[in-house]
Amino acid sequence: MSMEVSTYSSNGNSMNSDAAESRDTLYLLGGAALIVFGAGLILSTPVVRKMLGGVGIGNLISAAGPDFERYLKLRSM
Repeated sequence: MSMEVSTYSSNGNSMNSDAAESRDTLYLLGGAALIVFGAGLILSTPVVRKMLGGVGIGNLISAAGPDFERYLKLRSM
């Protein structure tokens, strides 16, 4: 009998903790990849490009600056 620490998955199977951690990491990275892929699909649409074309990134950053500073002040309290 081995003395390894094992965890149980949601379906009741015994898993090694390293395997469970690796599986969780793969799920996290896979989810992040799907989010990036989905955002790329949305942003590659010509209609969305036309809508975002007039916005400009600089305007968004300058508009979000005061809100971000206010958030940092509230967080430091």
